Amino acid sequence: MQTVIGIMGGSGLYEIAGLEGAEWVSVDTPWGAPSDHFFIGTLNGVRMVFLPRHGRGHVHSPSSVPYRANIDAMKRLGVTDLFSLSATGSFREEMAPGDFVVVDQFIDRTYAREKSFFGPGCVAHVSVAHPTCPRLSDAAQAAAEAEGIRVHRGGTYLAMEGPQFSTLAESKMYREIWNADVIGMTNMPEAKLAREAELCYASIAMVTDYDSWHPDHGEVDVTKIIATMTGNADKARGLVARLPGLLGADRADCPHGCDKALEFAILTRAEHRDADLVAKLDAVAGRML
Repeated sequence: MQTVIGIMGGSGLYEIAGLEGAEWVSVDTPWGAPSDHFFIGTLNGVRMVFLPRHGRGHVHSPSSVPYRANIDAMKRLGVTDLFSLSATGSFREEMAPGDFVVVDQFIDRTYAREKSFFGPGCVAHVSVAHPTCPRLSDAAQAAAEAEGIRVHRGGTYLAMEGPQFSTLAESKMYREIWNADVIGMTNMPEAKLAREAELCYASIAMVTDYDSWHPDHGEVDVTKIIATMTGNADKARGLVARLPGLLGADRADCPHGCDKALEFAILTRAEHRDADLVAKLDAVAGRML
C-alpha cells in the first residue's frame, strides 16, 4: 500500500508550500460539502492531501465545520495517515505559547455537532480509548524536533464548543480538577470520526496562549493569539514538509490497529441494515460493508 498523508490545517494554516503538481480539487460527499477544496500534490515522492479546516478566509466557526464531510472526503481521496494541526490554549506553565504538543488524549465537551457516521439502521461502536496513533505521533514529534520546535510528547486536549473562550471558573476547573493540558475547539468529533473511518490520526496542538487561568496573563488576548499563530503556522509548514521522509512512500498495516477499527464494531445484522445509510458509508466503512 502507498502512503497518502492527509493534513487538516487549523487556524492560521491555510496552505502548504512545496507540493509538486499541486492543484485544488473539489470532492463531493454524502455528508455534504467539506470545509473547502483539497490541495493535492506530491512531496518527496509521497502524495499529500491538505484541507484548511475552517476554509480559506476562515469562514467556518468550530461548530459549523463539516467534520463528517471532511473525514469522508479524506478517506475517498485515499488518505492513510491523517495529521491534525490546531491552535490551542495551554493549562500548563511549561507548555508555553509557541510550543507544540503531540496530543494523546481528549475530553469532549462539544454538544452541537454530529459525532458519528453511524446511527439507526447501522449501529457501530468503535474504541477511542487511545484516540491517536502512536506511530504518527512518533513522526510528528520527530518532525518537530528536527525543525527545532519546542515540542511536548503527550497531553490531554479539552475540546470545548466555542466560539467563545473559557470563563475563568471553567479554565481553572479544566486545569486543576480535570487535569487537561491544552484547550481547543476542533479536534472533537474529528478524532472520533477518523477512528470510525479507520484512519490513523495524530493531533498536534500549537499553543497560542495560556487561556484565562494564568495570573500573569488574564483573559485571552486575540491580538497576541494572532501574532503567535502566524509564527506557529510557519513552524507547522516546516514540520509537515518533514513527514514524507519520516513515513516513507510504502505503508504497512498499522501496528496499533487504527486501520482495523471497524473489525468488530458494526453490530447491526446485514439483513436489518438501512440501505440508504449503508450507501452513505461506502467510503468510510466500505471495507466492512
